[in-house]
Amino acid sequence: MKILVVDDANLARAMLKKIFEENGYREVLEAGNGLEAVDLYQEHHPALVTMDITMPEMDGITAIKKIMEIDPNANIIVCSALGQKEVVMEAIQAGAKHFLVKPFEPDNVIKIIKAILS
Repeated sequence: MKILVVDDANLARAMLKKIFEENGYREVLEAGNGLEAVDLYQEHHPALVTMDITMPEMDGITAIKKIMEIDPNANIIVCSALGQKEVVMEAIQAGAKHFLVKPFEPDNVIKIIKAILS
């Protein structure tokens, strides 16, 4: 099962990748912006995407909309800082299934992932 982690911050990607790998998810793809995310989604059709909002090249909201055009059943989870409630709501309206608040709590990440993938 492939998971795509999208964030312009290397540390955030590394943290999520480590959480996934420690919980048995071995195929973790990484993208540093929304443009890369859309390309990787189209190529690999991962089971799940974690999407940052504020990124260069293409922001997360635009990337969510483009991925939903490719696959209306895409499982996308927004990763956002607490102060961005309006943006999180916009992401959910665009097609995201859930959101994670930065900084990540590993147990919470896995709980949400399992709920969405089941």
